[in-house]
Amino acid sequence: MSTRGWAAFAAMSAVWGVPYLFIKVAVDAGVSPAFVSFTRVAIAAAVLLALAAQAGVLASLRGRWRWLAVYAVAEIALPFPLIAAGEQRVSSSLAAILIACVPLMVALIALRFLPDERATGVRLVGLFVGLAGVVALVGIDVAGDTDELIGTGLIVLAAAGYAVGPLVLKARLSDMDPRAAMGGSLLVAAIVLAPAAVATAPSEMPSGDALLSMVVLGLVCTALAFVIFSVLIREVGPGRALVITYVNPVVAVALGVAVLGERPGAGAVAGLLLILAGSWLSTDGRVPPGITRAIARRRDREARLDSPGVESAIA
Repeated sequence: MSTRGWAAFAAMSAVWGVPYLFIKVAVDAGVSPAFVSFTRVAIAAAVLLALAAQAGVLASLRGRWRWLAVYAVAEIALPFPLIAAGEQRVSSSLAAILIACVPLMVALIALRFLPDERATGVRLVGLFVGLAGVVALVGIDVAGDTDELIGTGLIVLAAAGYAVGPLVLKARLSDMDPRAAMGGSLLVAAIVLAPAAVATAPSEMPSGDALLSMVVLGLVCTALAFVIFSVLIREVGPGRALVITYVNPVVAVALGVAVLGERPGAGAVAGLLLILAGSWLSTDGRVPPGITRAIARRRDREARLDSPGVESAIA
């Protein structure tokens, strides 16, 4: 991997490891999950759409809004407020560990919708190992606390959205300029989140820490993150780029301990190790190959239908 690729990988591992800390700071200061999410998304949308306009690629959004909306809901409009609501009830460390099960969900979704991706051998072992990690985390550290169980459920739902989003992106939007695609998706998400944000807007000015957290979430953890991620994908490919999923929770847990004084329990430690190991085994450290094959087959079919010979035959 090139020096540029390693730099992008290191930056993404840090940038997507810190949102849980700032989300926790904002919601603990009394800002609603919907308002935190809307502010974050609106800031990032403004930045990326401005960059897309400057690059002259906004026209690529024409005719793509349906799939942009699907991606926006799955990847942004649902997960962001769900994670924030979950962090009202659980630690930032636990939230990050639960989100680490996203590759497991990607593998499960791929198995359901791509029949040639049967769970056998090492991948089957990985799915069971990752599931054991979730069971260990919930059973040891969360069991018996209704509030934490609710928070855990909300974050697991967010993880499901994070698993669906990349599949939509790869299948329907991968040919678009990332600034336009992400800016458009964030705009849709901001519109979806706006009513809830207005209804739960703070009655008084949030604290300085909360305001700073929301600005960092918008500028760094969302807008900058999407730009860096696009560079990482160009340098190393989408499969290897997803390896950041195995590093982010470690960064998040370290920040939770160092900054917020969180103390992950035995279940959290065991769960983190098992979830990471299971995710790695079940996906072989990359997107399941069937996804790539399915997308390639679809594009081949579209290319054949768009060819002059086919058009003549249809005519």
